Amino acid sequence: MNILITGGAGYIGSHVLKALLERAADKITVIDNFYSGSQDALVALESVGKFDFIKCDLADTAHLKEIFASHKFDAIIHFAAYIEVFESMQNPLKYYLNNTANTANLINLAVEFGVEKFIFSSTAATYGEPKDGVVCENSPQNPINPYGTSKLMSEQILKDAAAANSKFKYGILRYFNVAGASSDSLIGQNYPNATHLIKVATQTITGKRANMSIFGRDYDTKDGTCIRDYIHIEDLASAHLAVLDYLNSNDSDIFNVGYGHGFSVLEVINTAKKISGVDFEVIDAPRRLGDPAVLIADSSKLRNLTSWKPKKDNLKTIIASALAWEKKI
Repeated sequence: MNILITGGAGYIGSHVLKALLERAADKITVIDNFYSGSQDALVALESVGKFDFIKCDLADTAHLKEIFASHKFDAIIHFAAYIEVFESMQNPLKYYLNNTANTANLINLAVEFGVEKFIFSSTAATYGEPKDGVVCENSPQNPINPYGTSKLMSEQILKDAAAANSKFKYGILRYFNVAGASSDSLIGQNYPNATHLIKVATQTITGKRANMSIFGRDYDTKDGTCIRDYIHIEDLASAHLAVLDYLNSNDSDIFNVGYGHGFSVLEVINTAKKISGVDFEVIDAPRRLGDPAVLIADSSKLRNLTSWKPKKDNLKTIIASALAWEKKI
């Protein structure tokens, strides 16, 4: 297949690019504007396989149209988006213009130029604060911030586009808490303002932060801290390939991507301390607005309908790979 990856220099995009390069079955073009993506990641991946790179902003419709006209893509895997929840509440239009309007423009070009498959990077944030901590793809979607809403709106645009164009199919992947780095430490999370727990913990272990915080110890959980479903980045990457292959002979569909079980914030911190041998400082802080007590994926649909077989379902493995990467950079 001739595949376009938007945001391919980012954390998740670069790992999906690596997985595609390793299977060596596709022609790949990456576009990125390096807003949060890493040029170093693309340089590192040149050692894995061949791909084309074009620097482009999704708001540049004219440039995008030129790219589509000259490449004849079979599939798009769309990652390019802003991802900071708190920022989205402060500056919602930034998120709607990039995450929703630019995605709509990309979908429009995909339909115009006959692209038949579209894999969309969505999020568990579309579920908001579910009453039941375990959510399936049919659980109510009530996002509580503009980031989640921007992704939910893009999902609806995809559904409507596919309903109106019989040859256009989508795969929507709703991610839970992604963490870790490639097993060979070639690439990893390099986002400068990371807020994800495991990334912050490894930065604290390596002295890049003086301490880290636990945001609330009074949740209705076993130890009072939030519980989340943490998935290794390589298992998340392989899910994209499985869904892309699934669309070859199946209709559009939506999949949660997680392991189906969770760990509390305190469990993650204690595991990180044990693995590293570093008793780093942890500070108690107030709850953050919009943090549900429990958020776990029912990912049985992905396991049952596609070829996806996770290989890194182990908290120690996830943290160890994240720490190895953090020490490298």
